[in-house]
Amino acid sequence: MEIGNEDGFDRSGSYEKRFNQFATAIRTKYPQLKIISTVGGKNDFLSSRFSMPKEKMDLVDEHFYRNSLEMQDMANLYDKYDRKGPKVFVGEWATREGFPTTNFNSALGDAAFMTGLERNSDVVIMSCYAPLFVNVNPGGMQWKSDLIGYNTLISYGSPSYHVQKMFSQNLGNQVVMIDTKNIPTQEKKPNARDSAAGVQPKLIPAMFFSATKNTETGIIYLKVVNSTSTSQNVKIDLQGKEKVASQGKEIAIKADNPEDTNSITEPNKIVPFTTTAKGLGKHFHENFPAYSVTVFQLQTK
Repeated sequence: MEIGNEDGFDRSGSYEKRFNQFATAIRTKYPQLKIISTVGGKNDFLSSRFSMPKEKMDLVDEHFYRNSLEMQDMANLYDKYDRKGPKVFVGEWATREGFPTTNFNSALGDAAFMTGLERNSDVVIMSCYAPLFVNVNPGGMQWKSDLIGYNTLISYGSPSYHVQKMFSQNLGNQVVMIDTKNIPTQEKKPNARDSAAGVQPKLIPAMFFSATKNTETGIIYLKVVNSTSTSQNVKIDLQGKEKVASQGKEIAIKADNPEDTNSITEPNKIVPFTTTAKGLGKHFHENFPAYSVTVFQLQTK
């Protein structure tokens, strides 16, 4: 149960007192419930102008709406998060580029961010994309850049929708540690507000990775995001005693232009495709297309 919503916008400073009152009452009557604090609504919990509520929260709620480069820059946000603090619910988040539904550049930002969520799933135990639906008819939109578009007859998924589906359907129950070297970079320029505050451009990664394993089936799900404009040849080395089958499954989605998207008239312009991956093993090279998100299913034995 969450107490409040986006109280980071509340300048009255009353949230701490209100949280304590509600948390005490809820825990007295319903001790089995987990309590979420909204002070993470703008990531304010981490830098916070709020003092810590006296009643302990079980989770904090983080909200992020960013452009693609900003979301890619946040792929390592939780890598150094305090493991002794409350867990995290990323209750609202999205890369917001494209109209009326998100384009492929948004899908790249979403995928990069989700590699960080997967990698830190010991801390980030829930997440929820927003907004979900948009009526694409004139006058039917409330929020720009949504996940699924529809009219009275047809619905379609944006590239971000398909990326979300790829991640959710290819997930193990154990995080596999990844070490990367010589990753291509890209320049992230500050927005107008940060620029005015003296923030300088910086280099950030342009490829992102996560891996999980199903300990019952032995399948490793390796996810790779290539946000660069060129294909990238990557050497993959799997450590450990287990053998890796020479064939597996590859699920990929890509675009010729990151601003490409799906629509009512072209609902399947950008969708995932599945192929049999060959030449796999504990050590192999793979070429990842420009502007692509790829999931490998590697069978260990």
